[in-house]
Amino acid sequence: MTLLRELFAFLKQEKKWWLIPLCVTLVLLTTLIIVAESSAIAPFVYSLF
Repeated sequence: MTLLRELFAFLKQEKKWWLIPLCVTLVLLTTLIIVAESSAIAPFVYSLF
């Protein structure tokens, strides 16, 4: 949680609000790939990319 707190403090201080959607998208894509690797939907997920 410290890393997230420091990240948001940096974004607030440097006024880099445009990075928030980028970070959220990267986290969601990473989660999707990790979950899809161990399931039967893997071929369908990889065809999206």
